[in-house]
Amino acid sequence: MNGKRAALLTIAICLSVCGSALWSVKAQTAPPAQTATSASPKKAEEQFKNIQTLKGIPADQIIPSMQFITASLGVECEFCHVRGAFEKDDKKEKQTARKMIDMMFAINKNNFEGHREVTCYSCHRGSPEPLATPIISAEETKPVTRDGDKDKEENKPAGPAADQLLDKYVQALGGATAIDKVTSQLEKGTIDIGGKSFPIDIYTKEGKRASFVHMPEGDNATIFNGQEGWLGAPGRAPREMHGPDIDSAAMDADLHLSTHLKQMFTEMQTKGTEKVGDRDTYVVVGRRADKPPIRLYFDQQSGLLLRLVRYGETVLGRLPTQIDYADYRDVNGVKTPFRFTQARPSGRFTIQVSEAKDNVPVDDAQFAKPATKAQ
Repeated sequence: MNGKRAALLTIAICLSVCGSALWSVKAQTAPPAQTATSASPKKAEEQFKNIQTLKGIPADQIIPSMQFITASLGVECEFCHVRGAFEKDDKKEKQTARKMIDMMFAINKNNFEGHREVTCYSCHRGSPEPLATPIISAEETKPVTRDGDKDKEENKPAGPAADQLLDKYVQALGGATAIDKVTSQLEKGTIDIGGKSFPIDIYTKEGKRASFVHMPEGDNATIFNGQEGWLGAPGRAPREMHGPDIDSAAMDADLHLSTHLKQMFTEMQTKGTEKVGDRDTYVVVGRRADKPPIRLYFDQQSGLLLRLVRYGETVLGRLPTQIDYADYRDVNGVKTPFRFTQARPSGRFTIQVSEAKDNVPVDDAQFAKPATKAQ
């Protein structure tokens, strides 16, 4: 994969889970439409060639699981796979990866009652070679908590009740009445990734969201129509979103989550304080039914949301995504973040909004599946 194509893919994957801080619970909780002719989800071996170790898992878990491996080892797809022929077994690294996955499953089955306590990252920590010898740090380090791997939290001084912090957040944005009046949004600005800047347009309406990064080769599109999603790049067939990508895209397409967070979570707790940059925040952990927790960081002074951390579930482990919000400005009586930075193990990018308009007409054609165009 050359650098240009890799950059396109990185943007596409990242934008599928990037959004503003004002969402609506309706799209988040609405299940995909079902029809009488809908078939049961395909298994991995029914959609992909030469599946061995991961037989039986849903096909839409293959890509997220591969992303978890690349993040855990700090490598790209071609570390294990043959370019253009991922089904081939020519590389020794692919054979080793299968053995390692089998070993991980066995450790968890035989020692932890099948609970996923050990993952690829437990040993690799971003390196192709497992870390067997303790590292001597150049400076004193603090113990790392396991918030992303388990729902357990260490006992920290809590702070104000979670529902009070959520109420303060809504008021800081402008109040529930003003927030609920927002039915659509158009944002224009720039995205900075890898030191390069490109224009970007983002359209959001009624649980749908589309972003278009305008690049010299053509538009890089990330589209969610309320039920389905696609990642499109010039000269390539659109890739469908699945699993964690759909969950994240639905959240990002919501314009009123701030007024519905209490309904979204089955449980909320304040878990102490942390720094986000130079700001002191209260950390609220919200849990959802059958999904990983979400961590919200609220500014202690303003009450605004400064950071959100969420996790994509895969059969091998959880993939974290961190979004930082800044540069809040008033748009028709509602505070809106004009800058947000998203970081994942695969990289990060920053979007700086230059213009934001609420309640403007947005053509539904913006949310159509992107067409494949030759370069």
